[in-house]
Parts: sequence; structure tokens; C-alpha cells
Amino acid sequence: MGRYVLISASSQTAAKALSADLRRRCENAGWAVVELSTAAWLGLAGPHRPNRLAVGSWTLVGDVLHRRRPEFPPTERNDPWDYERKLMARFWGRFVGVQLAADGQARSLLRDPSGALECVAWEQDGLLVVASSVPDWLPAGLAIRWCPNHDRLGLAMRDPMSSADWLLMDGPVTVAPGTVQPLPLASSAATVWTPSDFARRSLSRRWTLDEAIETLTTAVDDAVAGLAGLDGSLAAEVSGGLDSSTVAASLVRRAEVPIALWLNAYGATQEADERVYVHALAQTLGISPTFAPHATGTLTEPLLEQISGDFRPGLNALDVHHDLEWARRVAGAGGSALMTGKGGDSIFLQNASPDVFTDLWKGQGWRALLSKDVARLAARNEVSVWTMIQRARRDTRQQGFSLLRDDTLLPSREEAPTLSHPWLAGSEAFGPAKIRQIAGVIDSVSRHGPSLLTETIDVRHPFCAQPVIEACLAIPTALLTIGGRDRGLVRRAFADRLPALIAERRSKGDMTRIYGRMVLSSLDVLRPWLLDGRLAASGLIDRARTEAALTEEALMWKGQFGAIIRAAAFEGWLRVWTQRFEALSR
Repeated sequence: MGRYVLISASSQTAAKALSADLRRRCENAGWAVVELSTAAWLGLAGPHRPNRLAVGSWTLVGDVLHRRRPEFPPTERNDPWDYERKLMARFWGRFVGVQLAADGQARSLLRDPSGALECVAWEQDGLLVVASSVPDWLPAGLAIRWCPNHDRLGLAMRDPMSSADWLLMDGPVTVAPGTVQPLPLASSAATVWTPSDFARRSLSRRWTLDEAIETLTTAVDDAVAGLAGLDGSLAAEVSGGLDSSTVAASLVRRAEVPIALWLNAYGATQEADERVYVHALAQTLGISPTFAPHATGTLTEPLLEQISGDFRPGLNALDVHHDLEWARRVAGAGGSALMTGKGGDSIFLQNASPDVFTDLWKGQGWRALLSKDVARLAARNEVSVWTMIQRARRDTRQQGFSLLRDDTLLPSREEAPTLSHPWLAGSEAFGPAKIRQIAGVIDSVSRHGPSLLTETIDVRHPFCAQPVIEACLAIPTALLTIGGRDRGLVRRAFADRLPALIAERRSKGDMTRIYGRMVLSSLDVLRPWLLDGRLAASGLIDRARTEAALTEEALMWKGQFGAIIRAAAFEGWLRVWTQRFEALSR
């Protein structure tokens, strides 16, 4: 989506002069400038330039949508953030907020729970700077001396949750989704929204199947219609999978906007070619999809550097050739926005594992065996019911939770880190499947990250939006996987809108070979990029293990494509920011 920079200057003469200089640079770069006060201004740019909405003392920047039936949290006496909690319940979307003091300077910041719009802030020379990205004109006007933090970087390479929370450099701070940040930035942030608030409802409410279906369909339809109704001509991905098909069905049923392009990418292998499912979807929904081969190519150092210059490593931007091709096709059809089904795997529970039974056992004990889905869940996971009972009894006594990345290239470590994201604090009341769902919500924040596609196209993810997140967190995992099936509830909820071929589909498209071939064809670039790079020099990857993995034989037999491509993204980010730091330190 669009980008913004907020500048708030103190009364110091030097700060005012620096603010004026940045404003000139911003305007010369083609950004729109909006004056908020005599001390603060906003720079705004596309695609899909952020809007503004005044709500009480707050100016909200981005896409702000009203809830049809908001559920306000209970008022607590002497709660200084009661208004902001209710604001988060009344609105949803993709926005940040700024509150101004009487002198016109920024007093507080906030960020909506989806985290769709980045919010990074720092104070320098009497200025407060808040930004969603790093446009070229900004560091050119400020002596930004941010140093990569190797300890955080090393943890982020193992733990996907840590990189969703912290920035991997010293200097700026991030305003976390669902929080209010009083100023100055040294003040403690206030958390006004967490996934656990909604997940607790899955423990306290008795749900019927009909109630769960109505809650889910309403949330999906509201999120899809809300994002579809934003400015811009819309295109939609239809992969052939359940998630993108559900978005498509909701668009046809609820969204009152024309779709400029229904777009499917198919791979060269059988598991990556889902056109048979898209044809069935097209017949059911009455749409005419465009089919295009998934664009592939060789990675180059300029491409890796191009996706590495923002606040976080470009993990969302690694499919560079596909992103460029998708941007060309969407724009060629007159589209300026693209709807996806990303995030559905996490929030709808794609993994109907024995952990679902553990959740049930944690809440009901031996009564969990009365569930008619227990035998189905055991059969689908090829384990016995007794094995699930043993596992549930064992897991309820375990402490901690781990969801770590493949450490194939990383140095050996005696102890594996446990997840440290604040949204997982106090999760002891939940079973492992619900905790994994919350972890998936954390991971979904990264899906909004920049890429070569988002540079020109506004990419929208309704399943990463607040209405869907809150609804699914509140539903017990046993209901979300009803029938012992992955995403069982959404299958039933949308069965009347989808072809049976998709609603009952057991397989899932797999692009692993596509990305494997990209890595294989890029070995001449990736080997020196990683083996002679800064990660290896800093000991953040094990050079010997990496060298062994970066051969045709190892790739053919062991794969490890994900670990390699992620390391390439972290290497690119470390190179770009170290070079910036070194250049300004001379």
C-alpha cells in the first residue's frame, strides 16, 4: 500500500530548518505534503496514497474502515487508554495514528492491530520522524547512523517471531501493532489490543456449529468487501486453493466492484499446476480467469540489494521475477490493487494435527473423547487415539513453546530459543494449536512487507485483517478443524459458494520445485553472496555447512531451499545497512 513520513519539529531553530529542508526534499520527490500543524507535517506517496481521518484527538493515516457491529471492551476505572481500546474496536483497516499536543508537536502514536502499515520512529536533532519505509530522500536529508544489531539478527534467523517484533538495528524503534506509543519514545508503550484477548473467548463461550459458521462468514465477507471497496481498480489472485477461492467467492457475493483481472499462476510441475481447480471455480462463480506461467529466473546481486533496503529483511520479496510479472499484468489490465488469499493457512488452521485434540483435552479432560471428530483426527494423522491422549497429557505439563526456522546453515547451538513475542505472553491457558494460531497472526504481519510488486500495486490481504483475525481466534480450534480436517469450518461455511472439487480438496498446491530451480540456477551468485558475505564473516551462518548445502548434489537430495533463500535475504539486508552505516561514519 502507500507510504508515509511524519515529521514533528521542536521549537528549536535548527529543528525547524531541518524540517523545512526535509519538506522540500519530500516535495521534490513527488510526494504529497499535508500540514498537520505549525510543527508537524505528513509526506504521502502511492501506490494507493494513504488517506487521513480525524477521530477525536487522533489523526488516522491510511485506510480506516468502520465495524458494522463493534464489540467494545469493558470499561475499566482509571484506564488512561480506554478511548484508544474502543477506537481499535470501532475501526479496522490499515492505519497508524498521531495525536498532537497543544503546541502542534506529536504527543502519541498508534498502530492498528493488523500491522499492515509499518510504523518506525526515531528522534534526531529536535525532530520526531515516523515512517513506513525508507525513501531515498529521507536518509539523504538526515545523518542516519543506524547500526545492525548482530545479536537480534542471529535470533531472527532462527526465530520468526522475534523479527516480527524487534527491528534488527540500533537506533529507531517500532510501534507494535495494537499499541499506543506516548512521546518521547523513551516512554513505555501501552498495549491496547492483543490476540489473546480474543482467543480467551474460545475458552469461555460455548459455540454451536451454526454460530461459528455465521461468525466466520460475516467476518470474511466484511473484510473482503471492506478492502475491495477501497480506491483503485481491483484484480484478484485465484491459485486454485481453498483460501484464494474463498476470497473470490466472497468478492462475487459481497463486493460491489468490478474485478479487472482474475489471475492464476501455474508452475511447470504437476503439483504446481492448479488450473483444473481454477476452471471449476470459474464455472461456479461465472468468472474468466487469466492463466500465466509462474515467472522464474536467476537471482542477481542487484536484485537482492534492491529488496533489502527497507527497515526489515526482504523475506516477503524473494519471489522477485513473479512479483515483477504480476505487477506488469495487473497494471496492463488497468488494475492498481490485488486481492490475495494469504494468511488463510494460519488463521483457519491448515494444520489439523493432534495438537487440536490437545487443545480439547486441556479444556475438557477425558470428556474430550466424546467429540465425534477424535477418531477422524487420529485417522488423518495416522496415529491412534491412545497416542493422542498420551501426547495431550504430556503436552499439558510442558512449559514453553517453540516454532523455529530450519537451522541448516546456522551455527550449532546448545539451547534452542523459545518464542519471545509479547503477544505470546500469558498464553499458558491455551493449548498448542491455539498458540500456533496466535503465532500465525504474528507471522501474518510480515505478509504486508514491501516487495517489487507492492512498489506499484496495492496488495490487500483480507485474511490478515482484523475482523477475520478476531473471529477465528475466538472460535475453538476443534471447531475450526471440524470433521478432523484442515480448515474444516471454512470448508463448511463456504461449501454452497464453492465447487465441491475445491471445498473437499485434500491436496495443496506446492511451488517448492519452482523455488528450488530458482536457487539451483542462481548458485553462481548465491555461493559468493553467502560464503564471502557479512553473515559468514560475523559467524551468523556456519560457512562450512553453508558451502556443503550450496551444491547441485545437496540441493537435489536434501533441498534446503527455504533456508538458503532466507539467508540470502538476511545477507542482503545486512550488507545494505552496514554499507549505509559505514558511509555515514567516515
